[in-house]
Amino acid sequence: MLVTLPIRDVLPGTARARIVRLDLQSRHFPYRAGQAVLIGAHGSDKRRPYSIAEAPEHAATTGCLELLVGLGDGSASGSHLTLTPGTLVDVEGPHGRFIVPETSERQRLLFIAGGTGIAPLRSMFKHALATGRHQIAVLYSARTPDEFAFAPELRELAASGQIALRMTATREADPSWRDGRGRIGPEHLASLLDGHETPGRNTLCFVCGPRSLVDDIPVLLQTLGVARERIRMEEW
Repeated sequence: MLVTLPIRDVLPGTARARIVRLDLQSRHFPYRAGQAVLIGAHGSDKRRPYSIAEAPEHAATTGCLELLVGLGDGSASGSHLTLTPGTLVDVEGPHGRFIVPETSERQRLLFIAGGTGIAPLRSMFKHALATGRHQIAVLYSARTPDEFAFAPELRELAASGQIALRMTATREADPSWRDGRGRIGPEHLASLLDGHETPGRNTLCFVCGPRSLVDDIPVLLQTLGVARERIRMEEW
């Protein structure tokens, strides 16, 4: 599917990214949670992939597609996209097989994100919340505290008991930062897997972020007892 949509809103996301909402203009745009679209300036043949950051149920309600766009991909660098409301963009998709499987089986879902890799995982866990069938945990790593996207929403979901949440900053953080510090390690993962005698046996893991994270996390999960077939990955 190829459609042309206007940018409805451009909202703060992180120090280096913006939340961009595309107006569907009452169009039906079906997609699976975790899928991506190819986005380009209207009329251009050049398009880049962006994961949809909102669950399909919410997109249908709000009438928009929500993306998390790094400033290096937009107007700040003077290339690819002009991030201003009203700008027309061409949208192709949806694409991708990095999705939450549709199943009636109740299980624990662990979403492990690095940086803007939170985008497809947010679509996934909000979809899972909408179905009400799963236990959900989110482990989120970013370089500095101002680079966590959707942080207020994540904290609200955790405070209300809808998700288990761990956040860790890998670089220098000021004394006001009360969450974790350092790279994701076995101790972070183990605390979010199900069970104790057989940790991870019933946990389905989704990993998205920088190449180093996508390379390292599956190895750590397997050392903790998670079977390889229960680990899904997307490089971001």
